[in-house]
Amino acid sequence: MIDVSNVRKTYELREQSVLALNRVTFHVESGSFVSIVGPSGCGKSTLLLAVAGIIPIDGGAISIEGAPVCGKNAGERLLGMVFQRPVLLPWRSVLENVLFPIEILVENKTLGGNLRSYRERAAELVEMMGLAEFRNAYPRELSGGMQQRVSICRSLVYDPPVILMDEPFGALDAFTRQRLNRELLEIWERSAKTILFVTHSLEEAVYLSDTVVVMSPRPGTVRDILRIDLKRPRSLDVRNSSRYHELVGKAYSYFQDIL
Repeated sequence: MIDVSNVRKTYELREQSVLALNRVTFHVESGSFVSIVGPSGCGKSTLLLAVAGIIPIDGGAISIEGAPVCGKNAGERLLGMVFQRPVLLPWRSVLENVLFPIEILVENKTLGGNLRSYRERAAELVEMMGLAEFRNAYPRELSGGMQQRVSICRSLVYDPPVILMDEPFGALDAFTRQRLNRELLEIWERSAKTILFVTHSLEEAVYLSDTVVVMSPRPGTVRDILRIDLKRPRSLDVRNSSRYHELVGKAYSYFQDIL
């Protein structure tokens, strides 16, 4: 589904050039859940934004379903994006925030149909995420975890095949984070989406993923690809298994030099 090949990215600062990514290569199979982990500043978020086509790369290539991200029709590709913070519009209700991308996509004719035809799907997603009674609430009336649920609904409402997630649970408390981890897996198992997920948490990456891409410190490159062979579907109980702890220990071993 996603092919990243020898990607290089440099930022030109006022007094110097900073090489953020260098010869990054990995592949994401259709329907898989892949996490990217690495120390702060290694280029994880930069890489995700490059896959989304939001920022350009200086070298290498990125393609989705065989089509170059920077190609002529890249703007027509539908990707779901969940950022570190919910980025909800404060003057819009939960349901209106979920429908916001539909308004834009229908208006520019990227999506067919009309807003009314997507309202039912938006309501179903809001209910699935346990927010039905808050559908008319405003962001200020929601907890941080509830706001991030709205953000996830917004990324799914137009049914994109690929979801990109940039540390979506990083600002949440441990209990809310674990609950949303479980809910995210349930959504992924039902929808068969391809998810590329950036996180600082090695425990979270092992619990969620089929594959973990381990990045080196800046300039970020792929240090290794860790295959996660825990059985699915996964409950939180898997975190008590010896194999889970073995895989988490393996992930930590890549960063002994910086711990």
